[in-house]
Amino acid sequence: MIETRADNVMEKRRFQRIDSNLPLRYKNIKTATVPVGSLTKDISEGGIRFKTNEFISLACRLVVEITLPTVQRPVKAISKVAWIRKLSSGEQYELGNQFLEISKEDRGLITDYMGRLRAADL
Repeated sequence: MIETRADNVMEKRRFQRIDSNLPLRYKNIKTATVPVGSLTKDISEGGIRFKTNEFISLACRLVVEITLPTVQRPVKAISKVAWIRKLSSGEQYELGNQFLEISKEDRGLITDYMGRLRAADL
């Protein structure tokens, strides 16, 4: 496990996260019919963090589509809201999502993208 320091709290993560600013669309699997757009704050092979203008309850299932610059089509996954916090500025929230269902191909595309970012930092 990788330990990271965020907001003075030790967190244990299975996957390393990388800061990102990727376009994404999400919708509540049960209630929403129209996807909402946002941008990722970070990404890993296991999930994403992004901002939203709406409160989304913990454990809510979302369908997410992430646009990677290296791929022609969006990467799709079903995710679960793992945590949510209200931001101090305005009526925005930041939430962390854990991928529950994602194809091997799409997970591989995320892994490849993250590998390119890591290699660029060397």
